[in-house]
Amino acid sequence: MSITITVPRDAVALGLGANRVARALFAGAERRGLDVTIVRTGSRGMLWLEPMIEVATPEGRIAYGPVTPADVDGLLDAGLLEGGAHPLRLGPPEEIPYLARQHRLTFQRCGVVDPVSVADYRAHGGYRGLEAALKLDAAGIVAEVRESGLRGRGGAGFPAGIKWNTVMLAQAEQKYVVCNADEGDSGTFADRMMMEGDPFNLIEGMTIAGIATGATRGYIYLRSEYPQAFATLKEAIANGVKAGVLGPDVMGSGKAFHLEVRLGAGAYICGEETSLLESLEGRRGIVRAKPPIPALKGFLGQPTLVNNVMTFTAVPYILEHGAKAYAEYGMGRSLGTLAIQLAGNIKRGGLIEYAFGITLREIIEDFGGGTQSGRPVRAVQVGGPLGAYFPDHLLDTPLDYEAMAANKGLVGHGGIVVFDDTVDMAKQARFAFEFCAVESCGKCTPCRIGATRGVETMDKVIAGIRPTENLAVVADLCDVMTDGSLCAMGGLTPMPVMSAITHFPEDFQQRGPMSVAAE
Repeated sequence: MSITITVPRDAVALGLGANRVARALFAGAERRGLDVTIVRTGSRGMLWLEPMIEVATPEGRIAYGPVTPADVDGLLDAGLLEGGAHPLRLGPPEEIPYLARQHRLTFQRCGVVDPVSVADYRAHGGYRGLEAALKLDAAGIVAEVRESGLRGRGGAGFPAGIKWNTVMLAQAEQKYVVCNADEGDSGTFADRMMMEGDPFNLIEGMTIAGIATGATRGYIYLRSEYPQAFATLKEAIANGVKAGVLGPDVMGSGKAFHLEVRLGAGAYICGEETSLLESLEGRRGIVRAKPPIPALKGFLGQPTLVNNVMTFTAVPYILEHGAKAYAEYGMGRSLGTLAIQLAGNIKRGGLIEYAFGITLREIIEDFGGGTQSGRPVRAVQVGGPLGAYFPDHLLDTPLDYEAMAANKGLVGHGGIVVFDDTVDMAKQARFAFEFCAVESCGKCTPCRIGATRGVETMDKVIAGIRPTENLAVVADLCDVMTDGSLCAMGGLTPMPVMSAITHFPEDFQQRGPMSVAAE
């Protein structure tokens, strides 16, 4: 009887040698005459343990990691196929503390299933949400999403049920569902992990959305830097059509849903939904003025539901288990779970799915184990390159939309980037302006010009040229960008800048001998 060993094909694992490990396992088993089947899966998200392999035993899966090709012979000799003892043995993966503490609702199958197998997905509970949805009418599906409290996980946090309801009620011969998979925020990788490790979860969520809103066509707008996700999604969609869970007659329901993947053009601004739609239509990604909103006039001028990967992938659980079960997680108006991505100067970086309400300190210390350098944490940026920098005294803030906003921060896409006490916060503030200047679509003056002037002014501050006067100019620029920008690109750039100035003022004063020089 063949014994199954899973080896991740997640992009991080591939970068750390997972393909070489898979080849070494195959060759080692062949030399020993062992009957082994190697299945390529996604990652469970414990990135410091990658490549982490798992062997199926009668007692369940046993994990080993991080494994290199040089470790394979020793593992096989130690009884890998029986879950034998070895220094790299981690035991049952679900019992690893990092994973055991989590609330895996959305990511329950990631790293477990064969990503492109409909049968494996269904064997692990997949498509039960769609089956439940097909027993409801459109209004019933939308009601479940609304009552779950699900909010857009792409960053804005807008109630998903309201957006779904708007598209459902819109009158049009053709409607669309569009997934924003243009994951461009620094320190974020949840979308990529899901698409590479459990793409049918996304496909199922989008199919439910199509049936709920009356949309028969869907598009996944995928970041061009994700070639593994692109290949996996295309294969999964093709397999879904063959299995009858996509196409003209979804699960024999008589309802159609066709799905395509489109590669983006490499622009950060296309993470903004109207720029994304412009790009999807074949034009340059430039922000559209609103109204009209995409829910009424979106792709090709038709009603379009635009949600993020993490929003769609929460939906199958909600439909399978009910809105109340999902809403039991979280706090206040932030219900359900969040895919937290922990990166930067951290010992144990990775994916953490947890109910809203966990504090930043718990994430960094209990899950992350502190800084990789061993030095004290000085700053934590939450929510991507447009998110605020939090100092130590704010690390007990709960990760919750309202609590973060009260401290002039944002949850964003759930990315957390950690910096130790060697970071120069004036340079980080300059980087925020520079990032905006490079990535701005250029349509509105506050963003296009404000960010450029911001870089120039921060250069003067860093050079020690009249820091007090120039910081006043920075504050004025930030006010104009916040109040006058067409979208969040320019409107949120002041958040990292002003949080750095507010919480780390010492990095912006008396930087050099020119601090009193004339400009």
